Amino acid sequence: MLDLLSHPLVTKGDDAPDGGEEGESLRVPSHLPILPLRGMVVFPMTAVPIRVGQPRSIRLIDDAVIGKRLVGLVTSRDAELETPGPDDVYRVGTVAAVHRLFKSPDGTITLIMQGLMRIRVEEFVSESPYLTARVSIAPETVETSSEVEALRRGIVDGFHRLTDLAPAVPEEMGTLIVNLEDPLQLVYAVAHQMKRLELEDAQRLLELDSVTNKLRMLLGLLTQELEVLELGHKIQSEAQSEMEKTQREYFLREQLKAIRRELGEADEQQMEVEEFRRKIEEAGMPEEAEKEARREIDRLSKLPTAAAEYGVIRTYLDWLTNLPWSVQTEDNLDIAHARQVLDEDHYDLDEVKERILEYLAVRKLRQERKEELERAEPTDLIRREREGVILCFVGPPGTGKTSLGQSIARALGRKFVRQSLGGVRDEAEIRGHRRTYIGALPGRIIQALRRVETKNPVFMLDEVDKLGTDFRGDPASALLEVLDPEQNREFRDHYLDVPFDLSQVMFITTANLLNPIPAPLRDRMEVLKLSGYTETEKVHIAQGYLIPRQLRENGLRPDELSFTDGALCQMIRDYTHEAGVRNLEREIGRVSRKVVTRIAEGDGEPARVTMRNVAKFLGKPRYFPETALRTQLPGVATGLSVTSAGWDLIFCEATKMPGNKGFTVTGQLGDVMKESAQAALSYVRSKANDLHVDGDVFESTDIHLHVPAGAVPKDGPSAGVTMATALASLLTGRKVRDDVGMTGEITLRGQVLPVGGIKEKVLAAHRAGLKTVILPKQNEKDLSDIPDEVRDNIRFVLAEQVDDVFQAALAS
Repeated sequence: MLDLLSHPLVTKGDDAPDGGEEGESLRVPSHLPILPLRGMVVFPMTAVPIRVGQPRSIRLIDDAVIGKRLVGLVTSRDAELETPGPDDVYRVGTVAAVHRLFKSPDGTITLIMQGLMRIRVEEFVSESPYLTARVSIAPETVETSSEVEALRRGIVDGFHRLTDLAPAVPEEMGTLIVNLEDPLQLVYAVAHQMKRLELEDAQRLLELDSVTNKLRMLLGLLTQELEVLELGHKIQSEAQSEMEKTQREYFLREQLKAIRRELGEADEQQMEVEEFRRKIEEAGMPEEAEKEARREIDRLSKLPTAAAEYGVIRTYLDWLTNLPWSVQTEDNLDIAHARQVLDEDHYDLDEVKERILEYLAVRKLRQERKEELERAEPTDLIRREREGVILCFVGPPGTGKTSLGQSIARALGRKFVRQSLGGVRDEAEIRGHRRTYIGALPGRIIQALRRVETKNPVFMLDEVDKLGTDFRGDPASALLEVLDPEQNREFRDHYLDVPFDLSQVMFITTANLLNPIPAPLRDRMEVLKLSGYTETEKVHIAQGYLIPRQLRENGLRPDELSFTDGALCQMIRDYTHEAGVRNLEREIGRVSRKVVTRIAEGDGEPARVTMRNVAKFLGKPRYFPETALRTQLPGVATGLSVTSAGWDLIFCEATKMPGNKGFTVTGQLGDVMKESAQAALSYVRSKANDLHVDGDVFESTDIHLHVPAGAVPKDGPSAGVTMATALASLLTGRKVRDDVGMTGEITLRGQVLPVGGIKEKVLAAHRAGLKTVILPKQNEKDLSDIPDEVRDNIRFVLAEQVDDVFQAALAS
């Protein structure tokens, strides 16, 4: 080993920077031998070991040692290149002195090089026997500012964390770094210790001139490295903790087994198997289900607990044994009690209430004659014991469909369970998944019965009209078996794969519209329509149900807030537009909260809402009567329609312009309404003489028929007479009376055909303040469904021909 610590300083020029010890000046010659480095960057003020083995590199080192010369260290751009040339190396490097030299038997040399200062290669002057270049000193700019000090402290703190997380960094380096006051020396010392620093980042750090920029870049690289190390440490700690937990659990489990063997007790698996056997005995399963359960329990007892199938069988047995195979609640068949409960919870709805009472009466009579039924033939017994009641409540939102189901359950003394079917598209949601699938579960029907823990609940299936269908099957078809009294005695869920008796369940479904429900499913249900409420009925509901509930929910006493009937009527007319009472309850809640706020602020005076101060609580009215405004000009007729939100008015507007027999229909209409519009135009043209319309007007005129609210899809066979009336009004110049509403379909021969939803449409007319309603003659039978309050305030015109409609609707 050759010791070169006493290296002499080479001098050049008088303006070289001061960098030596004890006042000596370090001067760099203008020409230096260049040693290309592969895969590493040497920084100034750092000592690094370098191993050389190429002949030209060994020659360079020999000459440098013999001549006691400095060496230029530059980094090769490509670490894989054996002999880099002038174009293959970076132009910014470090001038270094050889401190120690070790020669190995294989001919290679290991050097300890001391980086001195940064240099820039101006040009290469020789490539043989090794690279020689003309160089210049590249001094860095060392600023003194608060930012530099802040960056320096951040790097010191980060390096301390690095020494804790990276065992490869010596702990002594932490003490050394703290004592470094020179920010430039700190940058190079820390960068030298970061072993995972990328070559490009190290070279870029060396090339930066400003020490502030160097500190900023180094802090970013250090922070990134710390994040990686901390994440790795966290992952390693979690893995170690999990492994220790598993080993501890295994050890404790083995100890527990040994203790149980010493006590003569069975192991955990055997205890679990025996528990399942006990549950099977107590469950009261039918024969097929019990046979399947015992077969699975035998398989479970032979499997090791670590087997994948063990968990599958255990979950299956857990579902089987926890279903209410024989658990049911006793019905309360007191008719008077049921009537009282229904009247307490709901105002009006007489038809629905009577149907429920009929169901209870039948159940009561059958129970009283139970002995007679037991003497009957078995087949006859099965037929007569069928529940056979699948009710479907159809009506707009807010009419009390869901709460009516809860009242039925309370009247019967049964448990209540509800499932929403809105948006369900997967058949497996109803019938369950087969056990071959990972994470398989029973369908919603079986899951709900397990939750409710009885086999005869009142089961409400909400939004049955909003079922979807896609590649995963048709849920509506899956419901056919559930809602068919002839089939649901042996309902087979795909997961259970054994029959479960659903005949004792009282299924109730709800829907906003009947048409979207598939015909086979609709055929299995008894439809009861909830058409909406009149203004008087809404007032009664508000006073009897909504206001007390809102007072309770908002913490008010009955004497702290009251509403007059007039105020409620004004709220219904000016602040709500619905068939039900949901929005009315929201408005009552708004008033209640304002009163609560006032009381909380110290004003405890009772509040009374009247017609004069409704606007004070609710602001400006939101809805205004528009029939008179819309029908001021000829060509506009008022129709009556039914939507998923209840009833509503539609306005058919017609206008004409010079053209050539064009006919345009707009308003996002369905095919049925488009055909009705075409039929209406054809009929009006055929009756041009009777209507005193010049027949030539059709040859030189374009007609545009529009149904406003174009963003709302509209379809249905109810607007034929309205469209025909609008066209007749346009062509004759006679306005449509502003107090007239109409509904009905027409034929090309002028016959008015019957339509559905008469009650809902008449309620819409009454809500809008119309005095005359034109209906098809064949719908006369439906007038009996209309409340007396409405029937007394509206004049009905029963039309057989379109001419009857024109006569009643068009002004003179």
